[in-house]
Amino acid sequence: MKIFVALTAGLLFGLGLILSGMTEPSKVIGFLDLAGSWNPSLAFVMGGAIVVGFFAFGLAARRQNALSGDAMQIPTARQIDLRLVMGALIFGAGWGLAGYCPGPALVSLAYGGSKPLLFVVAMLAGMAIFEVQDRYANAQGAKTTKDA
Repeated sequence: MKIFVALTAGLLFGLGLILSGMTEPSKVIGFLDLAGSWNPSLAFVMGGAIVVGFFAFGLAARRQNALSGDAMQIPTARQIDLRLVMGALIFGAGWGLAGYCPGPALVSLAYGGSKPLLFVVAMLAGMAIFEVQDRYANAQGAKTTKDA
């Protein structure tokens, strides 16, 4: 059942990305180009996602278990810290420069081409660098705590 739910959600998400134009870098860059020839169409996609997410998170908060049967895990962090801000800035810069964010880039791999492949490889490399850096920082923090 878990695999079926994940597959169905992934297919629905990918189809939505294709139909909305989120897999077309030129459309995304046109949306982000506020000073140039701005294309507001993706604002409606984002607005629709916010409305659906608002109701979905409200429903999820009242449930004990996810559709897969696992315990419901809703993020509880509410603080805006440097790590969140820096991550958002890096994400936004990458999105603006490449016209891809992770979901649409993965869907675009099905079309082929070097641009989505290069983006996904760079994204995976960035994730690996973060993981190594985060593990190192956590190990250093553990050493500092032991020494104190």
